[in-house]
Amino acid sequence: MGVSESRAAVAEAVSALDAAVATLRLHYGDTLGVRRLVSDVARLGDDLAELGDPQPGHRPHPVRQLEIVPDEPYDPSMWAGAEDEGLGAPDRRAP
Repeated sequence: MGVSESRAAVAEAVSALDAAVATLRLHYGDTLGVRRLVSDVARLGDDLAELGDPQPGHRPHPVRQLEIVPDEPYDPSMWAGAEDEGLGAPDRRAP
């Protein structure tokens, strides 16, 4: 999704949120919570309008993929010859 599509999607979401908050205002009246929501939605619209174009040369960070670690125990041969941290090699005694 490009920048213009992303901005359009956010603008559409802010517009839908504005309409939903307007409906809440009909049900709750002019309460402090409703006024805060109205203010927050207006701020979102203002912030979106202030974004402008992305900085030249800006590259988005790559999307990190979730690493799945299996629950099965590791193959014991993988640890053959390894030393236990702090204990040294199995054929030596710690001081």
